Amino acid sequence: MHTPPVSRLSNLRSDVFAGIVVFLVALPLCLGIATASGVEPFAGLVSGIVGGLVVALLSGSHLSVSGPAAGLVVIVVSAIASLGSFSAFLAAVLIAGALQIGFGLLRAGRLASFVPVAVIKGMLASIGIMLIVKQIPLAVGFVTGGFVTGADMRAAHPAHVAAFPTPFGDISVVSILLSVVSVAMLFAWETPRAKRYAIVRMLPGPLAAVALGIGVTLALDWLAPAFALPVEHRVALASLDSFAALTGAISMPDFAQLANPDVWRVALTLAVVASLETLLSLEAVEQIDPKRRRASPDRELKAQGVGNMVAAVLGGLPLTAVIVRSSANVHAGAQTRMSAVIHGVLLLASVFALTAVLNLIPLACLAAILIHTGYKLAKPALFAAMAREGVDRFVPFVATIVGVLATDLLIGIGIGIATSALLAMRANLSRTFTLTRHDDHYLLVLRKDATFLSKPMLTRCLAQIPDHATVLIDAERADFIDRDIRDALDAFVGEAPRRQIAVERLRWPQASVQAAGAT
Repeated sequence: MHTPPVSRLSNLRSDVFAGIVVFLVALPLCLGIATASGVEPFAGLVSGIVGGLVVALLSGSHLSVSGPAAGLVVIVVSAIASLGSFSAFLAAVLIAGALQIGFGLLRAGRLASFVPVAVIKGMLASIGIMLIVKQIPLAVGFVTGGFVTGADMRAAHPAHVAAFPTPFGDISVVSILLSVVSVAMLFAWETPRAKRYAIVRMLPGPLAAVALGIGVTLALDWLAPAFALPVEHRVALASLDSFAALTGAISMPDFAQLANPDVWRVALTLAVVASLETLLSLEAVEQIDPKRRRASPDRELKAQGVGNMVAAVLGGLPLTAVIVRSSANVHAGAQTRMSAVIHGVLLLASVFALTAVLNLIPLACLAAILIHTGYKLAKPALFAAMAREGVDRFVPFVATIVGVLATDLLIGIGIGIATSALLAMRANLSRTFTLTRHDDHYLLVLRKDATFLSKPMLTRCLAQIPDHATVLIDAERADFIDRDIRDALDAFVGEAPRRQIAVERLRWPQASVQAAGAT
């Protein structure tokens, strides 16, 4: 369809503004997710750039925005620890991207609809819980990962007096205050009362928290150096002032690890979880798109796969379509995918132009952003809502959370799906048969299709029918009756004359009709 020049200009104006807004939302998230994953901040920015400059151009979605996802942090941390190096992990990301392309080619996008909602919510809630737990050390300002004494800490940082020892290591008072204030600010930023102010509506909450942190860092460096945050508590983004510095910042996958079974296991987990998050985000964006435009889930999976392969080669974190950035894009008035591209261009520019500013951001503020994100994924209201929906929803929800926390994401999702399947089977098998009695007359009703799994229930019903009774078997509601069920009923009918039982079958589907219907 031809778009008039005036309309294209109007769309571009809207997309430029939305791209700036999404950039301001994405920048602290890219840095925070990289820090939480235990990798260089550059890796998070690479994923954001690839999401804007590669995935956005290949995706069929007009408003979806891709980048590093908080939901993958726990996979990244455990995978790097188990594989032993970031380069081996990048090999897994490369394979995961190829698997996603395969999913798209096999039209597997529709399979996500078979995953129960309770399992998806349980997966996200478990990610939220782990995200909060893993951010606490950064939020309280542990300077080292080991167990050190206060004397050791002060020897290493003699100017840093705003720290006190604990059995787990020295913690920073400034970091604690920053994280507490930042979390409080992020919650307050979303309240209706705060939304009445124009600055709150214009400035994303994560950016406000980062701005607060930068302001505190500058103030302490200038006014109270003894209380200033040490470099270990700040973003450490390498300055890319030359081509050599750029090539040195880029990590490459260890291609020798492509034959490692553990790498393939991580890749499969990444591919499945990233694809689920992407398809969920895609569906959510379609619901809030004012024009209700739909995108092919299979094309989206292929676009994400290409993006993850490019990110892996450039040393970036795995990426997905992200609902936080996508919803910010929609609410900022984006019209086309150009807004996502603009956000990618701005992220690329920030790598070269804003390094000095980004290195002033306290890690405590980034931890606060992810704690707030984790809370939104696992807030108590979600648990209460799932409990109100009944056992069939709450049990798989809890089983998924326990499974993920006790094992890993892929096994936890499998446990949740298996639990949902068992409960669905129980519901399907319950009251397949009902037996009603009036004097010596009995009515045996098949209320639904009967499979061999219903045979124990049928046996109990038939055992209640005494000799000299009259039995009517009504199969009107059953389109299919399993051969085992037919054999059990035929055996009962064959035994009936000896027991002086009169049996009549009502609306009984013929086996030949069933066979024809099955073919």
